Amino acid sequence: MKRLKLGCIHPPKPSAPPITAAGTTTAKPFNATITRLSAEGFHREVIVTFSSMLESPNTNPDAFTYPSVLKACSSLGLFSLGLHLHQHITVNGFASDAYISSSLINFYAKFKNIGYARKVFDRMPHRNIVPWTSIIWCYSHAGDIKDAFTLYNAMQYEGIAPSTVTILNLLSGASEIEHAHVLHASIVKHGYVCELALMNCLLSAYSKCGRVDDASKLFESLDGRDIVSWNSLINAFTMVGNLTKVLYLFSQMRLNNLEPDQKTFGSLVSALAREGSLDVGRVAHGQIITSGFELDKHVGTSLVYFYFRCRNVDDAFQVFERAGDKDVIFWTAMISGLVQNDSADYALRVFRKMLLVGMRPSSATMASVTAACALLDSINHGKSIHCYILRQQMAVDIALQNSLVSLYAKCGLLEQSFTVFSKMDERNVVSWNAVVAGYAQNGYLSKALLIFYEMRAANQQPDSITVVSLLQACASIGAYHQGKLIHNYVLRSCLGPCIRIGTALVDMYAKCGNLDCARKCFDMMPERDSVSWTAIIAGYGSHGEGEDALKMFSEFLQSGRVLNDVIFLSVLYACNHNGLVDSGMRFFESMIHDHKIEPKIEHLACIVDLLCRAGRVHDAYNFYRKMFSKPMIDVLGILLDACRNNDDEELGRAIAEEISELEHADAGKYVQLAQSFASMDKWDRVGEAWVQMKSRSLRKAPAWSIIELHGTITPFFMQHSSHPENDTIVFILRNLTDNTKRLALTSEYEDLSSFIEVI
Repeated sequence: MKRLKLGCIHPPKPSAPPITAAGTTTAKPFNATITRLSAEGFHREVIVTFSSMLESPNTNPDAFTYPSVLKACSSLGLFSLGLHLHQHITVNGFASDAYISSSLINFYAKFKNIGYARKVFDRMPHRNIVPWTSIIWCYSHAGDIKDAFTLYNAMQYEGIAPSTVTILNLLSGASEIEHAHVLHASIVKHGYVCELALMNCLLSAYSKCGRVDDASKLFESLDGRDIVSWNSLINAFTMVGNLTKVLYLFSQMRLNNLEPDQKTFGSLVSALAREGSLDVGRVAHGQIITSGFELDKHVGTSLVYFYFRCRNVDDAFQVFERAGDKDVIFWTAMISGLVQNDSADYALRVFRKMLLVGMRPSSATMASVTAACALLDSINHGKSIHCYILRQQMAVDIALQNSLVSLYAKCGLLEQSFTVFSKMDERNVVSWNAVVAGYAQNGYLSKALLIFYEMRAANQQPDSITVVSLLQACASIGAYHQGKLIHNYVLRSCLGPCIRIGTALVDMYAKCGNLDCARKCFDMMPERDSVSWTAIIAGYGSHGEGEDALKMFSEFLQSGRVLNDVIFLSVLYACNHNGLVDSGMRFFESMIHDHKIEPKIEHLACIVDLLCRAGRVHDAYNFYRKMFSKPMIDVLGILLDACRNNDDEELGRAIAEEISELEHADAGKYVQLAQSFASMDKWDRVGEAWVQMKSRSLRKAPAWSIIELHGTITPFFMQHSSHPENDTIVFILRNLTDNTKRLALTSEYEDLSSFIEVI
């Protein structure tokens, strides 16, 4: 048989007895060329030479030919050609050759096809260390370390001692400390302790298991240490976040006359990134430049990651632009870092540049790009990215699917989000959290709770993110009963004390009006951050307990925590809702002058509202003119309402004119403007306001609210009349309105109980 025929889809059974591995005279020149090309890495040329060999008359491949050709198929990803080559081997009687069988096992191992590899192995009549090592590597490479160790034990049971390569293959996949200890014992038993490459691999295995003590002891026991030994130990301490030890080992390595290489610097920079040590990192960057490794893609990736962790986008960009050869990991690190540093628009630009230079993105790249679209609320870009993934037939892993679920949920397309979720073959807690948060954040609490129950039924343990999403949804609509159910789940579960959950509980109870429960949850928190304090202060402030809010702020100051703009905003809101004008102005001045915190628009708007509520409309307007560099339609709306409530027609007219000159897309502002002009009897301007609103195709959404009764949340809209008892409801509401008006006009009713008796 000279040519490889198509159609072999299963490894065939041997059809001829094994023949000797002696090369024919005419095959030797081809074998020599194929062996040389294979050793030099010219795998395409190996395939071409093999094809010429098949076409040459009176020349047949022999046992020396096939291993190199199989290796070429593995390197070039030519699985189909390898299958045909397997058929060629079987038909020509080489299937029982141990060396060729081992090459076949290695070929299938490269493609993680354990089934075919195991069939080849099981059909071998005699097995020496070579096929045993190959099949063990096959399982280890595929991530099936348990079965790899089962084969390792079976090999020794048959009396075959492992070679250094056998142990190396197992160490490369070992991820549990028990496996590392077993292999360490085998190394000692078989006398391989002097094999430095093997000991370095064992050192790496201890590092992967997080056993820095075992790694350190092994390192100290080594008679000779090379750069790989030092790198392995430095990486071990990098993985556990021990920067002090990393810096010490780095200096000791140089004292031992060993210069750091790319891996050394990569581990060092990664350790610095975890600590956010910007100054030390820049010193390390200088050493990298001096050593000539700045253009290395692996070092460059570490530097980009480091600068992003330190929130230094500009330096990350400089490293990225200076780097020469960039692989997909480098590009992905850049895109991911920009997304995490709130620069999603730049992330999309880098992605476009990546495509322009012909770099094919990975699944991890697309997950970061999808996250960028979600941050920008750009559903059009997001859909384009999703279409690109489908057109390119990319391998979609669980991280990318989770990112797509989050994208559609964030943009309000809950049906599409749930469609992606429902089609996932595998789901983790992130998948469930994405869809739960999507419904919760878009106001569909009932659906979010239903998926939460399905999540538990699927034996997926919710985490703090799941609970916080649900509690925030309960807080946003005042769903007290559902919030208590979530709290009960937290108490029964194994989530344990958590700042995020504790803060969410405080916020939920406060917004539902139960300040006692909010305070109890706050007091029970073992640790609190500024967000926790903000939640309790805002809770007291929004429910008319201004003095308690200021007392909590005083406790916050006594705790020694650092003040920020958010905590000051909650204090200003508390003063605003409780009429504490002088206190509010004093805190505002203290924020600027004593604590050097730059006020944001929210702080300024709060002060305007504070002064307006106190009837000091002119002071509020003067503050607005002084502090706002450009017109703010929402703040002008506050001032306009205050003018109408305080019968200040002159100032109200000026503010109304200012609003009418601004272009905006809020229908409510046009309604407000029309009402203000109507109160001034300027009916021509009322018509203009309605015309402007209509010309922009704006329409004011009807007012709506929700009510929770017996654990059920029901929304209702203004002029809603579909309720079966609508007539009775309208009658009672009118009765309430009439009695309220009488209560305002007379002093007959002294308290609420007497008012209720009239109804």
